[in-house]
Amino acid sequence: MKRSNRLKQALREGRTLSAMWLESASPELAEAAIGAGWRTLLVDNEHGIASLEQTAHLLRAIEAAGGEMVLRVPANDPAYLKRVLDMGVRSLMAPMINDAGQARALVDACRYPPQGNRGYAAPIVRASGFGAIADYARIANDELLLIAQIEHLDAARDVESIAAVSGLDMLFIGPNDLAGSMGKLEQLEDPAVRELIVDLEQRISASGRWLGTITGPGRGIQELHQSGYRFVAGPNDIALFTQAMRQAAEQWRQHSPDFDRV
Repeated sequence: MKRSNRLKQALREGRTLSAMWLESASPELAEAAIGAGWRTLLVDNEHGIASLEQTAHLLRAIEAAGGEMVLRVPANDPAYLKRVLDMGVRSLMAPMINDAGQARALVDACRYPPQGNRGYAAPIVRASGFGAIADYARIANDELLLIAQIEHLDAARDVESIAAVSGLDMLFIGPNDLAGSMGKLEQLEDPAVRELIVDLEQRISASGRWLGTITGPGRGIQELHQSGYRFVAGPNDIALFTQAMRQAAEQWRQHSPDFDRV
């Protein structure tokens, strides 16, 4: 029943991971996405709607379909982090990690002693196969992929100190909120925003931490890979679904003048 974290292993091998965002709480869409070729789903519990119970169903669906899940938690909350770790989530991303103290708190909540202070219930939780993985508490720290989001000017100023926190694996640049903290929300092509992102890329890469981000204008998976990124999140289920619905509606409208009239 023991299974290593394939995402962390792929990163150790120097590969670049691609992920699709899952904003909905639908296990069916999660399973369909894996079947369509997306091997990694980034489940978004910061802006998505999934409850803890729904997240457990998503995790089961993704794993049963042969995929891997990264979970973005709503906040750097030790109680929430403990519950999703016990649920069996092994790849976690926390938003708005703005200084080294917050980074240390994240590590402390997610790793068992002596590396952290995660609460112990290993024999009875899903993460250990409800006790079937007898050495779960010993291996859990090594199998955890822990990602901190860098998405504020405060984090940019302190990024070396954040990266130096033992137990973090990756720093993930969030360009939209980063631009917003500069007073330039939705201005990702602004020269000052671009300059800061390039600066962060260089500083994070120099720190030795893996680097992640999202795709954006002129920054597809290939360009980001060449810039040193090892984890890239692309489209999301809501955007893909609404885009397909709009295209279908337009096709129907062309053939039925009364299509959108009640």
